[in-house]
Amino acid sequence: MSTIARVKPDAVAVAAAEVAREALVSDVGAAVVGEHLGHLVEAERVVTHQFACTQPGYVGWRWSVTVARAPRQKHVTVDEVVLIPGDEAIVAPPWVPYRERMQPGDMGPGDLLPVDDDDPRLVPTYSFGDDPLDPDEKAQVRQVAQDLGLGRVRTLSPEGRDMAAQRWYDSDQGPGSAIAKQAPQSCWSCGFLMRLAGPLSETFGVCANGDANDDGRVVSLDHGCGAHSEVRLAKKHEPQPLPEHVFDTLALDPLDAGR
Repeated sequence: MSTIARVKPDAVAVAAAEVAREALVSDVGAAVVGEHLGHLVEAERVVTHQFACTQPGYVGWRWSVTVARAPRQKHVTVDEVVLIPGDEAIVAPPWVPYRERMQPGDMGPGDLLPVDDDDPRLVPTYSFGDDPLDPDEKAQVRQVAQDLGLGRVRTLSPEGRDMAAQRWYDSDQGPGSAIAKQAPQSCWSCGFLMRLAGPLSETFGVCANGDANDDGRVVSLDHGCGAHSEVRLAKKHEPQPLPEHVFDTLALDPLDAGR
């Protein structure tokens, strides 16, 4: 089993806090330099001293000054001065590629969202197998699909189908949503459920109840809501029947003949 040797702190570099402060002040000015916060041993004879940053708008940030001592030398050399965020600093969120930032509902009229040729969610409708296709072979696939009347050049792959099923099951149309947990019955027994065909038919259907929140959406069979076709109110919650209308045939309504 390998072990990681700890670097012994260099006494001269550790004691060079004032040297680091002087270099920092000469670089950024004394007005934005606060107290010494400690040091970090970076490597052999290399130490980083940290100072609080008092610059307005930089709460939680700290100045980092790295010093190093050459072998057989009595003085250190300042390597770099940088401003780094601390644990309480406000920083920008991690960068996310544009394609990964897209969410359902982001697209507007005229927007285009191209799909990569090697998207794992899709496979050629008429495939040569699992081997990757070069551009000429892809062109042949498109031509064959057109000649055979297959309609679609690519279709959903098993991986794409599984990804969709998991996404739907974990959504608000799955069994874990708050409305499903409070539902009196599940969708599988609802008269408004439209069954799907294919491998997903055992898990999902489409809601056709225009009064339900999920109308027109794919729902899991163990989902549910209060708009189930067989739901009934308890008698104590049923609205009271209203009496028949009474028409007053005795009193006269005054009319203004001048109008």
